[in-house]
Amino acid sequence: MTIPLLRGLFELVDRFLAEWMSRYGVTLLRFGLGFVFVWFGALKFVPGLSPAEDLALDTIAVLTFGLMPLALAQPILALWEVLIGLGFLTGRFLRLTLLLLFFQMIGTVMPLFIFPELTFTHIPYAPTLEGQYIIKNMVLVAAALVIGATVRGGQLVADPHRIMTASSLSRESEG
Repeated sequence: MTIPLLRGLFELVDRFLAEWMSRYGVTLLRFGLGFVFVWFGALKFVPGLSPAEDLALDTIAVLTFGLMPLALAQPILALWEVLIGLGFLTGRFLRLTLLLLFFQMIGTVMPLFIFPELTFTHIPYAPTLEGQYIIKNMVLVAAALVIGATVRGGQLVADPHRIMTASSLSRESEG
């Protein structure tokens, strides 16, 4: 095979994969987030089943100044997370789903600040397993931002140059 033939084959495969990812990526991202939130939320319905339960409930106790009974806080948090997950899985009420997620993530990050002794072995650069669990939520937030960019009909584009060219040709023909 010659180099130009290999380049052509690479271009063909690359274009196919990029178009496939742009077509299905946001949907797969939504399903992935939905699955994670339903699963982790469902665990919280059963006391003692979620590994994040104690830290989550301790955080809620601090944030509510101890006014919310933990027996009530746990099912509310579980339901909150399951609703986020169902919103992503169904694709319905995405704006509300994203709002619920962002408020939930504010609460999720709080242990880094109010319980640093539990979330870091060496503050602020060596997180414990719990700290890593919290920090990785930045990826969930970023995924939610990508999904949020599509709620008004936006989508990923595999080849922006092709769209820009088509758009400029369309403007020229109108002018």
